Amino acid sequence: MTVMTPAPIDQQEDEEMLVPDSDLTDNHQPMEVVAQSETANTVENQPIEDPPSSRFSWRIENFSRLNTKKHYSEVFVVGGYKWRILIFPKGNNVDHLSMYLDVADSASLPYGWSRYAQFSLAVLNQIHNKYSIRKDTQHQFNARESDWGFTSFMPLGELYDPCRGYLLNDTLIVEAEVVVRRIVDYWTYDSKKETGYVGLKNQGATCYMNSLLQTLYHIPYFRKAVYHMPTTENDMPSGSIPLALQSLFYKLQYSDSSVATKELTKSFGWDTYDSFMQHDVQELNRVLCEKLEDKMKGTVVEGTIQQLFEGHHMNYIECINVDYKSTRKESFYDLQLDVKGCHDVYASFDKYVEVERLEGDNKYHAEQYELQDAKKGVLFIDFPPVLQLQLKRFEYDFMRDTMVKINDRYEFPLQLDLDRDDGKYLSPEADRSVRNLYTLHSVLVHSGGVHGGHYYAFIRPTLSDQWYKFDDERVTKEDMKRVLEEQYGGEEELPQMNPGFNNTPFKFTKYSNAYMLVYIRESDKDKIICNVDEKDIAEHLRERLKKEQEEKEHKKKEKAEAHLYTIIKVARDDDLADQIGKDIYFDLVDHDKVRSFRVQKQMAFSVFKEEVAREFGIPVQFQHFWLWAKRQNHTYRPNRPLTPLEETQSVGTLREVSNKVHNAELKLFLEVELGLDLRPIAPPDKTKEDILLFFKHYDPEKEELRFVGRLFVKSGGKPIEILSKLNKMAGYAPDEGIDLYEEIKFEPSVMCEPIDKKITFRASQLEDGDILCFQKSLPVASSEQFRYPDVPSFLEYVHNRQVHSLHPLYPTVFLSVVHFRSLEKPKEDDFCLEMSRLYTYDDVVERVAQQLGLDDPSKIRLTSHNCYSQQPKPQPIKYRGVDHLSDMLVHYNQTSDILYYEVLDIPLPELQGLKTLKVAFHHATKDEVIIHTIRLPKQSTVGDVINDLKTKVELSHPDAELRLLEVFYHKIYKIFPPNEKIENINDQYWTLRAEEIPEEEKNLGPNDRLIHVYHFTKETAQNQMQILNFGEPFFLVIHEGETLAEIKVRIQKKLQVPDEEFAKWKFAFLSLGRPEYLQDSDIVSSRFQRRDVYGAWEQYLGLEHSDNAPKRAYATSQNRHTFEKPVKIYN
Repeated sequence: MTVMTPAPIDQQEDEEMLVPDSDLTDNHQPMEVVAQSETANTVENQPIEDPPSSRFSWRIENFSRLNTKKHYSEVFVVGGYKWRILIFPKGNNVDHLSMYLDVADSASLPYGWSRYAQFSLAVLNQIHNKYSIRKDTQHQFNARESDWGFTSFMPLGELYDPCRGYLLNDTLIVEAEVVVRRIVDYWTYDSKKETGYVGLKNQGATCYMNSLLQTLYHIPYFRKAVYHMPTTENDMPSGSIPLALQSLFYKLQYSDSSVATKELTKSFGWDTYDSFMQHDVQELNRVLCEKLEDKMKGTVVEGTIQQLFEGHHMNYIECINVDYKSTRKESFYDLQLDVKGCHDVYASFDKYVEVERLEGDNKYHAEQYELQDAKKGVLFIDFPPVLQLQLKRFEYDFMRDTMVKINDRYEFPLQLDLDRDDGKYLSPEADRSVRNLYTLHSVLVHSGGVHGGHYYAFIRPTLSDQWYKFDDERVTKEDMKRVLEEQYGGEEELPQMNPGFNNTPFKFTKYSNAYMLVYIRESDKDKIICNVDEKDIAEHLRERLKKEQEEKEHKKKEKAEAHLYTIIKVARDDDLADQIGKDIYFDLVDHDKVRSFRVQKQMAFSVFKEEVAREFGIPVQFQHFWLWAKRQNHTYRPNRPLTPLEETQSVGTLREVSNKVHNAELKLFLEVELGLDLRPIAPPDKTKEDILLFFKHYDPEKEELRFVGRLFVKSGGKPIEILSKLNKMAGYAPDEGIDLYEEIKFEPSVMCEPIDKKITFRASQLEDGDILCFQKSLPVASSEQFRYPDVPSFLEYVHNRQVHSLHPLYPTVFLSVVHFRSLEKPKEDDFCLEMSRLYTYDDVVERVAQQLGLDDPSKIRLTSHNCYSQQPKPQPIKYRGVDHLSDMLVHYNQTSDILYYEVLDIPLPELQGLKTLKVAFHHATKDEVIIHTIRLPKQSTVGDVINDLKTKVELSHPDAELRLLEVFYHKIYKIFPPNEKIENINDQYWTLRAEEIPEEEKNLGPNDRLIHVYHFTKETAQNQMQILNFGEPFFLVIHEGETLAEIKVRIQKKLQVPDEEFAKWKFAFLSLGRPEYLQDSDIVSSRFQRRDVYGAWEQYLGLEHSDNAPKRAYATSQNRHTFEKPVKIYN
């Protein structure tokens, strides 16, 4: 989608979407679907032919005198199709010139015609051509959308201003460049199928962001680091940039269709307006990287942004006549290169390091040497593995007092050699052993002018010869010419239309050109283009997104098949008994909470009854179904039983009979009669005299209403005749006096009237499905002791659901019944409290403390309910962390009625000032791991944790020193420095391991090295070899010149592996998951001289052998290791 950006300074124009001139567009977006596994990109490259193109120029004379609303150009032909330009000289209901490309012969084309074109429309500036306004887009034209373009092309005030140069001698020159491509069906084109990749949805004007995100995503090293940022299942993507980016990257990797970015922009704190404001790619890149750099601090991926993108240059000033030089080292994440006056990237680098002479009036003040002639310049100390080059396509024109776009031709190579000419770009202290040869990875393109345009990216994800164009939702294969030659910018010469005439060749400026380049250093490309798979993704994220995908797939399937199915909701006596007095009080049942059957419409009802028999255990011959009906007073009651004839029909036919409005549901009441042995029996034959009544019982002492049963009565009978049956239902003595009421309606007000027990049911106008409520008859004197002494007063209270509280903040508010459960028994309701949803945090804990007989409410800690997992949320509610009870009960867009509570040993505010860590202590000599819970003030350091741990553990000797490690997926990611604050340490997904520091590590020689040693095995999946780590990782000191044979002796002794088993083990040096097997005579230390990548855990000595550990039920746990020690937990 092409969207116009605001103009700088005083030329801001309204946000504009591309629309046909009718201003009517559909905005449907395809459903996102998250796939289970990554699709290999195996689509073969196809040759791409140049499509037909043409440029049409239209001179409109006496423009200001045009008095028509619409004005068409003459017809021109491109690609065998007839086109014309349509303009609205006075704007299409806006104060801008409106301009569109129109299919000239749309009215005469055959039914179903369609054609696809990329085109640009321009208003030429007749004084300075470079200030011409040009906008481009693409569209699939059809009968419904036969014209397409820009409603707000340019402000009318600017157009009609004679000083601007657009309208000269009352003549306007409009141009259209049209490229007709083969028909592309946007509804059937499958990016994933065609290319192996998916695009990103445009929120309005986020194409600039989409192009950057695709570029970053296709740097696997960066993607891996994002996946490794700690997040929790309690985080919300819309409130967490790391989680939102993880979610987005996961979907890009495993989805089958384009991915939405709304969660990410919400995590940025953007509103809808921000999504419709186009920003600068370079600005977004810097802000996003700064944010991620900050979010990565204190995590296993701290420093990744610097490792990837940070280079350094040296600014120097050197005096010519005296020995004085001033230098300053600076870092950069990207380089801004001049385009104007430079024909290619190398010319820009030449200009970047160009030496400036400081002489004459511009001499340099060199401290004790006073003013001196000097030379000033910049040289590079080092370049980053991923080099981002921002091309300065936009600059400020001081003559025009406005920003302009530089569309000059500017070339960039596939391979960039920054060591050229004997390293002329490098400073003296640069490491010349590093080869600065770079390969082009991606090209970000800006198409349009300074006032607006469109961004997209060309990327080759694996640095192969195949390029892909990532243009919002669409991903297409592209050839090298489109990526390079067509993005250089500059001018292009149109072919002559009449070769026999001596015409001057017509040249036009190309407004689509490269704006940002990303290069990857050849020597680092194996590290940067690394393997990223599900092992790198937190389990909670995988589960969350897989669940999303399953739900969407299920909904998609249901929606596609909805016309074939009917939902039948079957209510039974058990449902009425379960719901009345708990979930509902009026009417009989909430149909959304009864058993639903999804059956095909053509299914015979008799077959459906067999399914009901299997579900409920009620034989078919004992089932009697009633249809429900909505009455005029808005109540919903069983209306009549199905006839024998209806039961021979299909369920689809019955649904149509029961619903006059279009509804896919059929609601039924299943009447089942029980014999004396409580087994189902045949239903009685209902006559016209029989009335089916439902009964509710009310207890004013308990303020409880419940369903007690139903009866068939004769219309000529009287209530007094069934009193003994009602007493039996309620558990009363047969002769107990009772009062009867009819529940008539409850909207907009309650109507519940007494029933005269001595007149007939017919005289009381009772019919099938009516509800009678009854209670013990109360003496007048005793009725005053109850708040709601009779059924009408109780139903009135329930309907109003209001409490006249003494609390001054909410005298009348709605109540909720909240079910409280102990966190230790999360499946069982402990007690229920009726509370106002506007209760404050303090009100709620005070009521809970009162219920539990606890003096100090601050020792109550509450946890909300996860409606999806039906479990407590992982993180409890912080002390006064929410305002009201309603906030405690909300989970995403659902509302719960469950809260979990704990009784703490110390007040919650005090506990929240403490940090609780679970630390696994590995004993130096005993085969055991003991998990200790450490609780310290948040300001404490790792050293404090170690000191506290020393008081709780058994050391091998009194002077033993401890260290704290971070272990994840059987690798050691970090040794915590003693002065690190514990507040940011996350022990939810990483294992914290404490151990004694071996004596040999304390006395390292100058040439000794401490290396990581991990257990691993190999597995082949999808024709690819994968390394799987397991067991306990550990450190090992290796000495210079030490052979593998010597190291193996020490490892066998350390791990106490029997000779027979140890003989089967293989040893390898692994870097970034690639094993290099070692021989006994190999010097191991020589392998570890290389500079670390990503972190020390990516280079290690690997012990390859089978994983013989007993598999637990939770075998996926990352803490399982080969020689497992018994675990004890002491809290």
